[in-house]
Amino acid sequence: MGVHHDFTGVDWLVIALYMVFTTWLGHRLSGKQSTIKDFFLGGKRLPWWAVSGSIIATEISALTFIGVPGGVYAMAGDWTYLQWGIGSIIARFAVGYWLVPLYYEKEIYSPYDFMGERLGEGVRRLVTGLFSLGAVLGQGVRVVVTAVILQVMTGLDAHLCIVMICIFAVLWTFLGGMQTVIWTDVIQFGLFIAGGILALIVLVQAMGWQQIHELNQVIIDGKPFDKTRILDLRTPFESPMVSFTLWVGIFAMPFQNVAAFGVDQLSTQRMFCCGSAKDARKAICWSSVSILITYLMLAVGAGLFAWYQVNTPSPDEVELFTQDRNFVFPTWIIRELPMGISGLILAGAFAAAISSLDSILAALSQTSLSILYGRERLEDASSGEKMVFHSRVAVFIWGVILCLFSIGMFEAYSRNPDSDLIKLAFGILAYTFGPLLGILLAAIFPKKIRVRGLMVGAVLSVLIVFYSRPELRLILDSIGLSEASAWLLAHQPGFISVWFFPINCAVTYGCGWLAYQMTRKAS
Repeated sequence: MGVHHDFTGVDWLVIALYMVFTTWLGHRLSGKQSTIKDFFLGGKRLPWWAVSGSIIATEISALTFIGVPGGVYAMAGDWTYLQWGIGSIIARFAVGYWLVPLYYEKEIYSPYDFMGERLGEGVRRLVTGLFSLGAVLGQGVRVVVTAVILQVMTGLDAHLCIVMICIFAVLWTFLGGMQTVIWTDVIQFGLFIAGGILALIVLVQAMGWQQIHELNQVIIDGKPFDKTRILDLRTPFESPMVSFTLWVGIFAMPFQNVAAFGVDQLSTQRMFCCGSAKDARKAICWSSVSILITYLMLAVGAGLFAWYQVNTPSPDEVELFTQDRNFVFPTWIIRELPMGISGLILAGAFAAAISSLDSILAALSQTSLSILYGRERLEDASSGEKMVFHSRVAVFIWGVILCLFSIGMFEAYSRNPDSDLIKLAFGILAYTFGPLLGILLAAIFPKKIRVRGLMVGAVLSVLIVFYSRPELRLILDSIGLSEASAWLLAHQPGFISVWFFPINCAVTYGCGWLAYQMTRKAS
């Protein structure tokens, strides 16, 4: 739509230099990869502050960096997203002071090893499968979001963007395992902060914060609306489909974030790279400062809304913003910031997608090889170099799988461009996080639990989400069963996906407990 014509050769040069420099530096800092412990845990010698920065960089990703300002720019957008940070901080401290000591009792590589030791090999395979399913689905969406934005902003074909993201992700993981992943994440973390601060400084210098605040006081449906408001006290009974309320932040998001930081291998693998439980606790607790980055990007969103009230967007910009609000911030970056600076910030968004993907590749490689070879054989010091080679092969295979899946998801998005990829990315977590958390609780309190019941509960949880979310309706529509899709729409429960985290945790754990009660009575 003409935006990419403002993306200059200098911007392309900056992107190229940034990617080369990041790859070189990540490799220089990676050290020797002679054992599985080196490859997957960084030799357990990484500083806690680097691990914490890596956790934040993966959490923020291009979705937050670009999606949060776009969400505030929308007419009904505001700062209530910040309420999710309450549950996030609660969860990080719960993980740091409750789960980390449990995980560091023994030399383990993932929470799934912990669950397997407590509940058996069958459970370890189940939770590894759930993690792999959620990782492929969620990461595919994140890659597509970044590829779509890069396509419009730079003029590159989206398929090429996806392939490039996957190639660099495989390369970074290949070079030095988790050490390269973490150090490149730290670079992205610094660039995110610098890019957000620079954007806010330019916006405030141009208009002043007072004017930005005044322009964010709007009228919606005849009522005054403050786009910088933070609190939304509506209850789930009043507005079950509203995501960003205080009650969601307090009661639903702690479940989601305990699963994200304490059960999902994407984050926990970083904690295991610390040399002690004390350092791992510091890493996860200090990662709570990510809420400040969220606050920064919300302020940027308010600034963008005010900017385009004062500077009327051009027709091509209006068309872009109408198509997808996530184009607002990248478009402003390209057209309003000096050339070279715009390339550097978009390079950060590009690298952020790579950062999230290489983290997933390392996690998927470790968990899949653990299932394939077993822990003892995988961790045998005498076969260290051989297993490192197998790990790199696994990284390549998972990279190909994720690349093909992302391309397929982009094709689906191309046929239905009105779909909200940001909501899809977060909603997909509902399939796996609830069951994983329920099984973790069963591993911590295993005395009155039956494993078969947990497995039934996990399957039931996935089916509940599948019935309740829009994916099933999309499948029915695609195969010509529009009447069944319409019936389903009328009978689906009317609440947002975040409530599935506590619900499915309870369903999974409850089925395990119920199976114990039934077998006890039968005996």
